[in-house]
Amino acid sequence: MTNQEILKIAMAQSAIDLCAEPADFEKNENVIVTSRESEGARRYLKLPFSCQLVSYGNNVVASVSPEFREIAENYINKYPVEHLFETPHLHVLNDMLLKKGQKICFMAEYFLPDINLLQPLDCSYELRILTPPDFVDLYRSEWSNALCEARKELDVLGVGAYDGDRLIGLAGCSADCEQMWQIGIDVLPEYRRQGIAAALTSLLAIEILKRGKVPFYCAAWSNIKSVRNAIRSGFRPAWVEMTAKSIETVDGMNGFTNEK
Repeated sequence: MTNQEILKIAMAQSAIDLCAEPADFEKNENVIVTSRESEGARRYLKLPFSCQLVSYGNNVVASVSPEFREIAENYINKYPVEHLFETPHLHVLNDMLLKKGQKICFMAEYFLPDINLLQPLDCSYELRILTPPDFVDLYRSEWSNALCEARKELDVLGVGAYDGDRLIGLAGCSADCEQMWQIGIDVLPEYRRQGIAAALTSLLAIEILKRGKVPFYCAAWSNIKSVRNAIRSGFRPAWVEMTAKSIETVDGMNGFTNEK
């Protein structure tokens, strides 16, 4: 699989998620589409979107519910694409969303492997390939990035690092859609800064590609440790997303309630 083929698969999946066309992400002008339930979308997405902005660098594709179309159109045509996902401009969007009961919720950067850079990395500890039967007793807080207890059925493959018989690091991937598997990584605090995370991530990415799937990696751009791990593991930035959610959802995530 080439880098270009990997990118095309990612764009095709984004098109399914957003109810857009893959070619929309390569246009020079911004695109607005109507969000709806979409067969084949990433399984953790809550559809339809109220307002979802996605960019692979050329433009922005906005997938919106009809009542948010004017807001999205006014915003994405107001600023250059490279400034649409940053403050102070996002305050403008958030103020408009508030009037319709929404807030900016998630902002993330997504990474794809660079085939020219991806390779097994040295690790001082034993690495083992793991499959779902090995995960049964691992749905614990220390492995909550690598595995997802709420969606156990999607956890399909992993790589563990072992100090003797003790699991000290775990990279896992979930089959979030038909052709793309998302990688998550955890390393116990006392074993960090030894290159374990990168060794686990790169090996898991290689194993995913062997199975004919595309590995992808997500991080908040403020999570420097995670971004560094992605780059060290042979991944490079591919696209960014911004998701709006209801005020109640965002406030709930922040521990706020409406109780007096």
